[in-house]
Amino acid sequence: MLQGISLACVRGDRELFKDINFSLQAGGLMQVRGPNGSGKTSLLRMLCGLSNPSAGEILWSGTAIRSLNGDYFAAMTYIGHLSGTKDDLTVIENLRISSALAGFEINDAQASEALEYMGLGGREALPVKVLSQGQRRRVVLARLLVCKTSLWILDEPLVALDVMAVRLIQGLLEQHLKQGGIVVMTTHQEIDLTATSTTQLHLA
Repeated sequence: MLQGISLACVRGDRELFKDINFSLQAGGLMQVRGPNGSGKTSLLRMLCGLSNPSAGEILWSGTAIRSLNGDYFAAMTYIGHLSGTKDDLTVIENLRISSALAGFEINDAQASEALEYMGLGGREALPVKVLSQGQRRRVVLARLLVCKTSLWILDEPLVALDVMAVRLIQGLLEQHLKQGGIVVMTTHQEIDLTATSTTQLHLA
């Protein structure tokens, strides 16, 4: 279970949000919505432990994440709004290195299988700098196929993707939720997921 209790965020002299509460069980999806500057990315960074709330507490299975240290981070995968890829590395090198940094060592065969699923078969040896923005995003999102974590925190995962890629990611999300995973995501696009417990969190 992931819970947010009376969360608040202040940046400088501006309060982005306050009194945010939510509770997500296994198989639950929460879409965070709101205009630019409302604090969506700030909230996700708090859930990842990259920043602290100005007030309130975030709990994982009933325990504050700040006291869980590695146990929480081992259960969580965060993919930010920016691609985070290295231009001069190949597609397969980017996936293997990003996975290793997240604590999941994968071999070339596993990486190739994930990239093939994401529609990047035949491009494994290309430097990322020659890819389109949508293809770069697919490289990043391929990590979801190999991460083996229960909590996915995704900041605009569908940005720059074409219709086919959006459907692929929707399928991944749906499969993860059916297997008891939890997803928190921001998106400006509509997603069509069936048989899921969906919470909409709107930031003003």
